[in-house]
Amino acid sequence: MFASTPQQALKLLEEATNTHDFKNVSELISEEAVYYFSDENVYGHENLKSYFEKTWDHIRDEKYQIYGVNWISTSDTVAVCIYKFHWAGKIDGTLKEGQGKGTNVFKKDGQGWKVVHEHLSTLH
Repeated sequence: MFASTPQQALKLLEEATNTHDFKNVSELISEEAVYYFSDENVYGHENLKSYFEKTWDHIRDEKYQIYGVNWISTSDTVAVCIYKFHWAGKIDGTLKEGQGKGTNVFKKDGQGWKVVHEHLSTLH
């Protein structure tokens, strides 16, 4: 997937996450990406693949939604946004849901805009 704008990259990332196939997600993430999740910091594609797949195995049929996006800084090569997210899916057969806030940093390279950093935390 080629994202021609950071806004398109964020939308494609949300859609790719909902396919539950890391191959789709990885096309929008830099090889050097650093992710800060609520429970773990994860570096690089291989570790991210393991983390995403573990989450998808735990939360079945998860639907992930990003909303309230605010682009706080953009240039020709770097963009930063903050947002809220909501997830819902089945854990041990029971429908569960949660929400949080996120920050993404995108960088433009020869293959479009990609995530170089994501920081997610739960809303209390």
